[in-house]
Order: sequence, then C-alpha cells, then structure tokens
Amino acid sequence: MIKIKFMNRAITVMLFMLVGFAGKAQYDAMFTQYMFNEMFINPAYAGSKEAMAVNLLHRQQWLNFPGRPVTTTFSLHGPLMNNKMGLGISVLNERIGKLNRNLLYASYAYRVKTDKKGTLALGLNAGIHNQVNRLSELKATDDGDIQISQNTPTSMAPNFGFGVYYNTNKFYAGVSIPRMIDDGYMFDNSGAFKQQISFNISKFHYYITTGYVFEINEDLRIKPQAMIKVVANAPVQYEVNANCLIKNMIWAGLSYRSGSNVAAILGCQVNPQFIVSYSYDYGLNAIQKYSQGSHEIALGYLFSYKQKAVITPRYF
Repeated sequence: MIKIKFMNRAITVMLFMLVGFAGKAQYDAMFTQYMFNEMFINPAYAGSKEAMAVNLLHRQQWLNFPGRPVTTTFSLHGPLMNNKMGLGISVLNERIGKLNRNLLYASYAYRVKTDKKGTLALGLNAGIHNQVNRLSELKATDDGDIQISQNTPTSMAPNFGFGVYYNTNKFYAGVSIPRMIDDGYMFDNSGAFKQQISFNISKFHYYITTGYVFEINEDLRIKPQAMIKVVANAPVQYEVNANCLIKNMIWAGLSYRSGSNVAAILGCQVNPQFIVSYSYDYGLNAIQKYSQGSHEIALGYLFSYKQKAVITPRYF
C-alpha cells in the first residue's frame, strides 16, 4: 500500500514537472539509437549516405509508467547535384503525460569534397512546432483552479537550426544546434495562457557527435560512438556506445547515458540496404522500480540511384 501511494505521488509530481517544463523552455526528445536519427540532431547530415535514405524510429520510455514519453520520428533525405547538396525532411510526434507535440523540419546541406575520402557539409533546417497540453484532464486539488480546468490552446511556432558534419567511409564528426528558437507559454495574472517565442542563446542545445569503424577482420567490425550535449546552466550530458557488426549481418552493442541508463542494442542488417534494430534501456534511477525499462525500435532503408547497387552496409 505504501509503495502504491508513493508511486501515485511520483506520477503526479512527474506529470506536473513535465507540463511545466514543456511550457517554460525548449527541450529535445531522447533517443538511444540516435545514430539512426542523425537528421533530427544535425541538418548537415542530409545527403550524407549518397543515396536516398528513409528512417523510422519509435520509442516507449519507462514502459508501464503512466504518462511516460512515447516518441515516433520519421526522416527522409538524399543527395542532389552529384552529391554537392543534400535535402531532407524530418517529422516527430511525442506524447508526455497530457502534452502532445509535433515537429516538422526541412533540411538543406551544402557538401564539399575535402579529399578523395572525406566530405564536409554545412547544414540548415527550418520548420514548425505544434503543441497542446490537455490540462483539463488533470485532477486539481482546488476545483476553481482555472489554470487546470481549461486546455492549453494549440500553439504553433517556427524554429530553425544549424550544423556542420564531416565524414569518410570509416569516420564522422558533427557539431550542431538543431533548434534555436525557444517556444513555450506562461500563465498571466488572470490565469490565461500566453505564448512566448524568443531567440535565447542561453537555451541553445549544442550537440557534438563522433564515431569510427575499426575493421578487426572480414567478419567483425567495431563501431564506437559518442555524443555530448551541452546546455547552459545544466550538467553536460554524454552518451558512449560501441556496436559490433558480425559477418555484415548482426549488429550488437552496449550504450551508456550519463547518470541515466545503460542499454543493449541488437540489430539485423537484412541486406546492405535494409536494417532493423532494437534497444532496451535499463534505468539507473528510481523510476526503474516502477517501470519495465525503455524500448526502442528503428528501421532504415537505403535506396540506390541510377542502378548503382549498394553492395556494403553504410556505417554512418
């Protein structure tokens, strides 16, 4: 009974914190398999695979925890003008408690060959955010609390970002600020909602990513990767992971997110163009006691152009 009461209180507190946080400041969705979702992190990634690529990712965080984040993303990108440019679109839907938000972005990358192996890309993205908080579905302690008794009006806000991306067949590195506009809302003195849109450098989310492929032998390749996320007035977050590609067919790896969770990743390279991957996150905090971890599945397909066959898996 005590455990149930504690869980109910924890759920209530988390929902109010998430609603309040979403209303006051910009935040980014969380992914374990971010390597399959680089378009959402860095617009300069567009066209980097030198063929049209489609990715779909779905994440169920803190399974069985009421009000948990549920996130789905879709991205499509490819090269143009003999790989001198890249274009792409990315879509995200996320539900957290009573919050529902949608993001739609178009990305452009200008790509320059630095030598026979490397390409440097500069990227821009632009799009819109849409969100609504269904606060009227929450139970308020005061019946007359007008801040809870009404829904948040649907809000729309523009956004844009910038990124730099360098890659070869075995190495990549990127730096990006994927979203530069801080959009949210606040309650005024009358209890009404007021949307806020601002360009605030102190709220930028900076991403630094890198990775390399080591060829151990013909049947084994190891791909370590790292991502660092920096936000002003907040602890630096980082993720490190290592994936093994066995016989060009099986992906298996481990990941660690600072102070948050460890994860196991298992995927199948069905053929050089199609990959299916799954990850399970085990939380390193108290929420793990009340959930069954976080689950994520990613699908990726790489088309070929002008009858140029894709004969080996793309590592990045």
